[in-house]
Amino acid sequence: MSAEIISERQYKTWLTELKNKVRNTQIKAAVTVNVELLYLYWELGADIVLKQSETKWGDRFLSQLSKDLTSEFPEMKGFSERNLKYIRQWFSFYTSVPSVVIGQQPVAQLEKQPVSQLPAEKSQQAIGLIGQQPVAQIMQIPWGHNIAIIAKCKTIDEAMYYVQNTVTHGWSRSVLVHQIESGLFQREGRSVNNFSLTLPSPQSDLAQQTIKDPYVFDFLSMTKEYNERDLELGLVKHLTQFLLELGAGFAYVGRQIQIIVGEKDFFLDLLFYHTQLHCYVVVELKTGDFEPEYAGKLNFYIKAVDTQFKKEGDQPTIGILLCKKKDKLVAEYALSDINKPIGVSEYQLTHSLPDNLKPSLPSIEEIERELDGNNR
Repeated sequence: MSAEIISERQYKTWLTELKNKVRNTQIKAAVTVNVELLYLYWELGADIVLKQSETKWGDRFLSQLSKDLTSEFPEMKGFSERNLKYIRQWFSFYTSVPSVVIGQQPVAQLEKQPVSQLPAEKSQQAIGLIGQQPVAQIMQIPWGHNIAIIAKCKTIDEAMYYVQNTVTHGWSRSVLVHQIESGLFQREGRSVNNFSLTLPSPQSDLAQQTIKDPYVFDFLSMTKEYNERDLELGLVKHLTQFLLELGAGFAYVGRQIQIIVGEKDFFLDLLFYHTQLHCYVVVELKTGDFEPEYAGKLNFYIKAVDTQFKKEGDQPTIGILLCKKKDKLVAEYALSDINKPIGVSEYQLTHSLPDNLKPSLPSIEEIERELDGNNR
């Protein structure tokens, strides 16, 4: 009978559903534990700031507090002196007016009373000037993510940008740190484009937010004498990092995509489909400064993709022109009479040594051997 049940399709289907339900419950439980822990940290941070403002304890009491809490709750790992300082910094960062660089202690600007002792409307003020639902946002991401954000962000607006994107896209801590260090907050939505004139709202707003300026290809090491094909091949070779830099929603279609117009063949550098914008995205690469004729050629490519690739339900194709440098006014002039949606952005990358110089320089292994020999 057991064998019959195990092989029965209905049982297998139900078992799969049950496993998914258990996994979802585990995830929800983990999120719930995280939220409760962060609420505890928040109130603890408020208490620490209050005690330090009302007493002469200074920082010395944190060491004793760490010992006492760790002794009472040995199974909890969050009561080290270092983490207690992080908890204080976290609370201070979001309740400062104006926001400050972490490390300073704006005690005089903080709500002095612990959150647990405040009425509901006062508690909302103590939580900080960070939007309509600050708790629901900062409490949804892990503690390690929170520490990375307050350690690297200078303003509450910047911090909340990364909090919201972490919640939306499920960034790991390493991805989050990469996005902060690459200045995503400062770069997103900064391109020169004509989206407001060529796309309906809210499509134009979403497209505006999608395009960055500049793009940072710090994963790509190139010699200074590289051409567009070298750049294209390098980006495709490091496709995972390239997609991460492009942002959420980009799905890779291919490179050197052939389109035939009349009796001529043309080739698109890179073609993507954006799953949130629901449209094709043509990316053209230029290793030099922006020139007005580049916009005209990309406009032609977009028209061809709209005609030959776009299906029912797809939104208008968007073009992204990546160039080494651009004159903003020239780019604005060039796009002013273009009837297809185009964004112009710069890109940055690192340069490696030319191949002909590499043999003349010592390798890392040779340097290490030399150092080892000198230390004997």
